[in-house]
Amino acid sequence: MRNTAKITTAVLAAGALTLGLTACGADKDSASDTSGPLIVAASPVPHAEILTFVKDNLAEKAGLDLEVKEFTDYVTPNTATEDGSVGANFFQTQPYLDDFNKKNGTHIVSVVDVHLEPLGLYSNKVDKADALKNGATIAIPNDTVNEGRSLQLLAANGLLTLKDGVGTAATPQDITKNPKNLKFKELEAAQTPRSLEDVDAAVVNGNYAIEADLKPADDALVLEKAEGNPNNNLLAVKKGQQDDPRVKKLAELLTSPEVKKFIEDKYAGSVLASF
Repeated sequence: MRNTAKITTAVLAAGALTLGLTACGADKDSASDTSGPLIVAASPVPHAEILTFVKDNLAEKAGLDLEVKEFTDYVTPNTATEDGSVGANFFQTQPYLDDFNKKNGTHIVSVVDVHLEPLGLYSNKVDKADALKNGATIAIPNDTVNEGRSLQLLAANGLLTLKDGVGTAATPQDITKNPKNLKFKELEAAQTPRSLEDVDAAVVNGNYAIEADLKPADDALVLEKAEGNPNNNLLAVKKGQQDDPRVKKLAELLTSPEVKKFIEDKYAGSVLASF
């Protein structure tokens, strides 16, 4: 009786182990299945427009089944990439991505740089930055990196001075000189162009400027320079997915001569290819 029990227990244990290994293998196969479409989360402009150009003109010939899913915020594309709802995203810069991962415990990594959207200062009240009145209110994005970029832009154009070394982590508390006594209204990035009627000026991300029918190359009072700029927009995936053949194909297509020409023709300097 005892021997029989031991044998039965051993058989059951082996069966359970086999079942467990089979289940793990099935999960692994499912997770690594690259036969379906690659779903990419993107901001509507210009990211989704660029991806749609790729989908309509380049993807089929390259053997890539591409789906574009639009988001209007700077959070959901990363959380959706982290939880696997989408396979990749295209909307952000490396400094923003690094800050997001640090704050949210996510594991998103860059695949390839695609373009730069210069951050700009806009106003419905003045035509030049130095015409801003004493005590003027400027709307700036409230997320860490874009707020820092905004203040760096204002500093680079002589409107204020920042502490040395603060970089894109700069906040209004890091201002050391403010000769015009500028005030700052911190808003979610998407809201900054809508605030132009209520403030003296606003610093607006390139994609939101274009969506608001602003032309960064023409309308901005001051504009970020492309040279040496670390804020290129990139294709990103969850860590471990960089070798997905669909992702590799998309990375190649996004940095192709055809996409560079599309960016140059459609955005006329308001978006700059970074490859």
